Amino acid sequence: MKVFRRLSCALPALMVLCGGAATADTVADLAAKAKSSTWGYDFLADLTTDIGPRMAGSPAEHAAADWAALRLRQAGFDEVHIEKFPVTYWARGAEEASVTAPRTQPLAVAALGHSVATPAGGIDAEIVLFKSYQALLDAPAGSLKGKIALVSQRMVRAQNGEGYGVAVRARVEGPSEAAKRGALALVIRSVGTDNHRIAHTGLTIYAKDAPKIPAAAISNPDADLIERMAAKGPVKLHLKLENKATENTDTFTVVGELRGRERPDQVVLLGGHLDSWELGTGAIDDGAGVAIMAGAAKLIADLPQRPKRTIRVVMFGAEEIDKAAEAYYTAHRGEAGSIVVAGESDFGAGKIFNAELPAGALDGAYARQLAAALLPLGVDMLNKPSHEGGADLEFLHEQGGVPIVDFGQDGTHYFDIHHTADDTLDKVDPAELAQNIAVWASFAWLTADGDVDFRALSAGAGTAK
Repeated sequence: MKVFRRLSCALPALMVLCGGAATADTVADLAAKAKSSTWGYDFLADLTTDIGPRMAGSPAEHAAADWAALRLRQAGFDEVHIEKFPVTYWARGAEEASVTAPRTQPLAVAALGHSVATPAGGIDAEIVLFKSYQALLDAPAGSLKGKIALVSQRMVRAQNGEGYGVAVRARVEGPSEAAKRGALALVIRSVGTDNHRIAHTGLTIYAKDAPKIPAAAISNPDADLIERMAAKGPVKLHLKLENKATENTDTFTVVGELRGRERPDQVVLLGGHLDSWELGTGAIDDGAGVAIMAGAAKLIADLPQRPKRTIRVVMFGAEEIDKAAEAYYTAHRGEAGSIVVAGESDFGAGKIFNAELPAGALDGAYARQLAAALLPLGVDMLNKPSHEGGADLEFLHEQGGVPIVDFGQDGTHYFDIHHTADDTLDKVDPAELAQNIAVWASFAWLTADGDVDFRALSAGAGTAK
């Protein structure tokens, strides 16, 4: 039988079948090892224990980069290096908020990322309550003069997290919109789906044509309380934030590669982001993501031979302050054409349940092979093209034309702890983390050891950039 198999594999008509069997065996082996290995979870546990929170530009983020680079070298990656670029390092200071009338009530508060500080004594003013962000936008210029604007719009819970895109506008754009209408400060209901008295932080981006005013989030129960108070009469708040910003500090991106044995210039890019907010320890956002990608590549590094193409793991710096995507593309735009496909894990470690491929790749041998590999892991192939890929891949995809892949995770409870003090290791299920690693390892191997050309397939489908 061994002789027959060797002879039959030499026949052109059966080469794909025989190679496919060997590939299927490799993928099954990777999936089995992902379930039994603790390397990925240990990576995450040590990152959150030994380093902890990793604000972009902070000494802790620098330490995390050195730590991660050493870990990849020890794992057998062929080439590991650290890239850096300048950012503004924002540091949270003392923060306090309370209702001062009609009675006193301390509030659970967190300054929004890159918010300016309040005056030394804080701000004391009556609020103007908006139950939706659109209501704030509808307010006329000057209508908030001398007031604190408070937006209490709730975020909708969804398995795929789609409610975030709607609710987050109040956090990102709201401070500048409130300032244009004369507000002294903006307070928002936390962009989160929990009912705990913890506040969710996150980046705010000031517009160039508006004053910079202090901005903070309060917990969802506190926002509910203020809504009830405001229904009965005027409400006054006290807000004090002592944040500081330092220009031109370095942020760090860690890159590790498994060099392809035949076509090392063709790259399969697996991304996650190393930086985090500092209220928790950055376990789900995005320690889990870098652990998943590094863990998937580690399984492939342990195989007897490298895949045909290069697998590159990128642990981006400064994702949380919206600087990673452009910085990486600027530094690597010349090689964008050599990136076969890119994907990012940045939605915690919830179980992956579906997959989306670039347009044009939904039919054919590669899609069938990947679907067969993922089905035993509980993942369905969707009959629609990938469209997101990840925030850090935005410029590579939109400006560089790099194809992207999406794996849908169960994020039903992700926004309960996103950007909060509750983002800690105990929220990560080791079995679900292992399933993520198995999915990404299967995808990475099939793509890196194969010949699929996503650009050509997209062009054939009439969707090439």
